[in-house]
Amino acid sequence: MAVRILILPRLVVGTHITSRLLSTGHVQGRTESRPELGVFSRSSVGTFFQERPLLKNPFLEDALLQKYLSRNLPPQILGSIRADLAQFGERIVKELDILGQQCEDSPPRLQHYDAWGCRVDRILTCPAWAHMKKISAQEGLVAAGYERTYGEWSRVFQMSKLYIYSPSAGLYTCPLAMTDGAAKVIESFGMSGPLENAFQRLTCRDPQRFWTSGQWMTERKGGSDVANGTETVAIPQADGTYKLYGFKWFTSATDADMTLTLGRELNAEGFPKQGSKGLSLFYAEVRDEQGNLKGIEVQRLKDKLGTRQVPTAELLLDGLPAHRISSEGRGVASISNMLTITRIHNTVSAVAAMRRIIQLGREYAAKRFVFGKFLREHALHVQTMARMEVETRGAFLLLMEVSRLLGREESGVASELESHLLRLLTPVAKLYTGKQAVAVVSEGLECFGGQGYMEDTGLPRMLRDAQVLSIWEGTTNVLSLDVLRCLAKSNGEVLEAFYLEIKIKLEAASGKQALAPSVMAVNCALSKLGQFVQAAASRAPSYLELAARDLSYSLARIYMGALLIENAAWERASHSDVYAATRWCQQDLCPVMSNKDSGWYNPEAPEDDAMLVYEVSPNHRQPMEVQ
Repeated sequence: MAVRILILPRLVVGTHITSRLLSTGHVQGRTESRPELGVFSRSSVGTFFQERPLLKNPFLEDALLQKYLSRNLPPQILGSIRADLAQFGERIVKELDILGQQCEDSPPRLQHYDAWGCRVDRILTCPAWAHMKKISAQEGLVAAGYERTYGEWSRVFQMSKLYIYSPSAGLYTCPLAMTDGAAKVIESFGMSGPLENAFQRLTCRDPQRFWTSGQWMTERKGGSDVANGTETVAIPQADGTYKLYGFKWFTSATDADMTLTLGRELNAEGFPKQGSKGLSLFYAEVRDEQGNLKGIEVQRLKDKLGTRQVPTAELLLDGLPAHRISSEGRGVASISNMLTITRIHNTVSAVAAMRRIIQLGREYAAKRFVFGKFLREHALHVQTMARMEVETRGAFLLLMEVSRLLGREESGVASELESHLLRLLTPVAKLYTGKQAVAVVSEGLECFGGQGYMEDTGLPRMLRDAQVLSIWEGTTNVLSLDVLRCLAKSNGEVLEAFYLEIKIKLEAASGKQALAPSVMAVNCALSKLGQFVQAAASRAPSYLELAARDLSYSLARIYMGALLIENAAWERASHSDVYAATRWCQQDLCPVMSNKDSGWYNPEAPEDDAMLVYEVSPNHRQPMEVQ
């Protein structure tokens, strides 16, 4: 009895509800004959704890991925690919997701000096980061794209594997993207001399031999504008090699084994050649046999909004030994293959982030009980998730389309039309899915209420990491201008390929009444797009530049609509496939025409935009003058 007297004052200080629970002995649906004072003896907050969402096998949980593979892959390889992905999905749940969180919890740090004052510039990463490198080799996350075991479907297999891995990778997908890009560039040059060893290491499955590559392009003057922003100079040596001197402002995965980078060669007077024609592409191994950096000083690690798991640094190149691998002055042209690969990897990460937040949100909705029922039983909540799902399905199918086209081109079976499509859709997919990912993941955090804002749930990291996807490898506007260049250089052939391929995909829905409204919407948008392009052809170049972003969005939405219709027209498609196509095609598929009609690209629009953005306070002495 003495014990009860000591405990009761602590208990009854709580709310009236707590006192009532104690007096009746009714706790979480149980009615006891006498009070169980021990229930609250250690806590005044009750005994309820919300079940957390659990990660399940991301391959087996992804109905759309499984259906895509069944619809497209030849039967003789389907079983092998499905088995590999299912097994890898289990490894993600049981092993990799934990390692990925450890990479987040223990970000890289820089050690400038050793205990004796010697400059060492060691980038120290956690054991989980090193383990990710080992697993990446074992699983062939780069090698699968070059072994070409599955012929033209090898890239679809590789990107599918990266897609289920990416959200659990602890950002190790970043060095893998650059490694894949470097391997692609080296393969295109032909493998001889030091490049042969590098290619074998970049694409091997042996963890002891596997290398990752950096991609050191960005300097203080600019990121995307490498032609005018690169100041690094390449000094020729007597043995035919070069030494590089310059400052790299942003180098991702700086702990890589090798790198590709741009540098300026010297003219006859000994001065750096200017413009893009002065740039060549160089290959360099980062460390010597003792593991020390070769002619490199690490100035500092970048303090980033997200992607904190991956080491990103500012580097001073002070005589880095390098080999020129491009023709003189062909550096910018030589990295086009690399950009294709890294932009597709960016798309993988974007779509994967969307899919993962939906998988977790769906799992949580079956556990969270509020307002008298589970979240999955609240129609408005499910409607919100359905809208996220539609966005994700369109993005996924565009990713698979680009991966398919890449695989066909690398296998030598792509038609000219398909090569044009790959060139166009790569920047379109990257720019559009990058924006989608930020919106969908942000919406996804709301599905968890306040817990979506708590760092220790691991959910906010997904939003921080997603933000880089619309910036890395070219911002939305930079890529929109790249789309314009793609259209202009082809003299209309790229756009013609776009039209023809969409018509082919729409034919699959012929006679399917449920898809008729969606087909009509895409055809209507395609017609509007043609009208816009025809009208823009007679206008000044500045007109199309203003419209570039909306034009790219229109290309993405129209093509995604066609892909969703094609998917829904499959004989084994579900009602959900038809519903997703319907919902997608109910939006404005051709915003560039809608905004044209609203005067957004008129000659006076830039001046009005500038006045709106830079309007100053009425009390300011010198109001802005628009030039």
